[in-house]
Amino acid sequence: MSVTTTHAQTRTDSPKVLRHVVLFKFKDTSSAQDVKKVEDAFRALPGKLPLIKDFEWGTNTSPENLNQGLTHCFFVTFTSDKDRDAYLIHPEHKAFVEVLKPHLDKVTVIDYWTK
Repeated sequence: MSVTTTHAQTRTDSPKVLRHVVLFKFKDTSSAQDVKKVEDAFRALPGKLPLIKDFEWGTNTSPENLNQGLTHCFFVTFTSDKDRDAYLIHPEHKAFVEVLKPHLDKVTVIDYWTK
């Protein structure tokens, strides 16, 4: 019998990427349709901005109840600080923020370079 073991370690030969992590809490007055409109607008950004190298998102499912009301997590990946900075001021990102603003109660943003 053959057994293969895989170790979950960071590969040193993999290129580092910049992760832009965004967590949202929506206003209690925002409807499910309002939230979906924000989700759809955020999900559309990678198709409009080639400087986004990867994108994923999801909603909180943790049983720990430590999310402080934050329900949505979005990971936007860039290859440089320059690309992230261009994204932040890009008209498409600014248009997304205008869709978000009426429904946003709380946001947390963390950027980090993968190791």
